[in-house]
Amino acid sequence: MRSTLYVVLATLGAGAGLGTLNGSSAGDEYAVMSAADRLTFDPLATSLKGVILAQLTLALLGGLAIASEYGSRTIVSTLTAVPRRGRVLLAKAIVVLAIALPTGLLTTLGGFLAGQAALDSSGAPYVALGDAGAWRAVLGGGLFLALSALLGLAAGTMIRSTTATVTTLFTSTLLVPALAPAFPGALADWVAKYWPPSAGGQIVTGYHDPDLLGPWPGFTVMAGCVAVLLGAAFLTFRRRDA
Repeated sequence: MRSTLYVVLATLGAGAGLGTLNGSSAGDEYAVMSAADRLTFDPLATSLKGVILAQLTLALLGGLAIASEYGSRTIVSTLTAVPRRGRVLLAKAIVVLAIALPTGLLTTLGGFLAGQAALDSSGAPYVALGDAGAWRAVLGGGLFLALSALLGLAAGTMIRSTTATVTTLFTSTLLVPALAPAFPGALADWVAKYWPPSAGGQIVTGYHDPDLLGPWPGFTVMAGCVAVLLGAAFLTFRRRDA
């Protein structure tokens, strides 16, 4: 479908575009930073800001892979042709991964290269692919985006409505992390540390905030959440009528 190509192109554009914009603006910001702020300056996270938007676009791709079938009622034909629902869901997961994983890897690689070039030209500190943590952020970020697509597939399977799936994914991936600082103290700290999209996003950071999970522990939280939701999606898909 054309929409799949548009989502892939938008995701790639978000990675490179936001990496360039953030890298370009970082020079002015870095020049006026205090010594304490410079110690926490994170060139990796600066160049990979596009992951924040890319996780939503790929989650929507995964969600629409099945929710759109419920909207058009083609799910009836699908399940008539392939009555074994586990096989249907597995096939959709494989196809979603086949698109989301290379797209995610290209997104993080493009964002890294564009962002680091912009940081270099703006006079801010930058890192190269051979530096510590660079490949972890690029490869881990690509895996994180692939997990986001599977998260969307699980949500679409359980919710079934296209509109409700889009709303849920937008809220969970963007709104909740953005509004977390406004939550009551303990809840704000928990969301910032353990909310799966926020925890998983730590994989693209270079500076480790002691109040947050590390890159791989955060990624593990995201992976565990996706595994649980896919299991719940399978049970829901198998028991409900089309």
